[in-house]
Amino acid sequence: MFDGFIDERIGVGEVELRVRHAGRGLPVLLIHGHPRTGSTWHRVAPQLVSDGFAVVCPDMRGYGRSGKAELCPDHSQQSKRAVAGDMVRLMVALGHSKFAVVGHDRGCYVALRLALDHPGVVSRLVVMDGVPISEALARCDATFARDWYHWFFYAQPDKPERAITADLDAWYDSVRPGAMGAENYRGVREAIHDKATVRAMLEDYRAGLGVDRDHEEADRRAGRTVRCPTLLLWSTRDDMEGLYGDPLAVWRPWAPDLRGEPIESGHHVAEENPDDLAEALHRFLA
Repeated sequence: MFDGFIDERIGVGEVELRVRHAGRGLPVLLIHGHPRTGSTWHRVAPQLVSDGFAVVCPDMRGYGRSGKAELCPDHSQQSKRAVAGDMVRLMVALGHSKFAVVGHDRGCYVALRLALDHPGVVSRLVVMDGVPISEALARCDATFARDWYHWFFYAQPDKPERAITADLDAWYDSVRPGAMGAENYRGVREAIHDKATVRAMLEDYRAGLGVDRDHEEADRRAGRTVRCPTLLLWSTRDDMEGLYGDPLAVWRPWAPDLRGEPIESGHHVAEENPDDLAEALHRFLA
């Protein structure tokens, strides 16, 4: 996994990030989702390197082997704004002053925040299997509350930690060998068995319902949108269309230069259909 990639830790201020990177050419930052790590890209990243990109795959702060920030009462240490700031400093440390950003699941919210807060450094944006947090909450109905109940459960104090750590493998039942790949599975399982990582991942969701939503609503009031070309990808066997109808319609007010397409896959598309994903990314980023 990640043959030929450098695997190191880089300080970005409050925390150190574990990052794998390789390649020369146009730089591309790949941001994973929950409860994955940067290893979720292990079948996509080498293809992008072969296509002539410089590829960077970090573990977000709080996730995987990256550092955990000191907790704040408003959970802002795990806000998408804080994580996006980490990513900018990481890319500068690796010599990339401008780069493309790809974010999946929770990483899609970080990618959006990065493009809104740092428009001068993001050349192209790819968001996968998500809509802005404020849009999801504005459309929340009984179906969303039933299928995405964890958004609201994770936001509660203390009880989620107690419930999850009582049987970690049962809770994270999507983390299993097979499509993930054996080494990716071992790395993610190691992460979810770290209580500090579990707490940090919950803080991600707590920030989502609070400061992250506030930041997006402030953007909306100010009329801020994504300035760069944007690609939306969604998995056919996920629930994006069931929840939102046309996901492009939800994203268009946020990203005027928008295009998009579905990819045949379940939710973890980088693991389940890496070839089609790599092809779609190459077409857009090149």
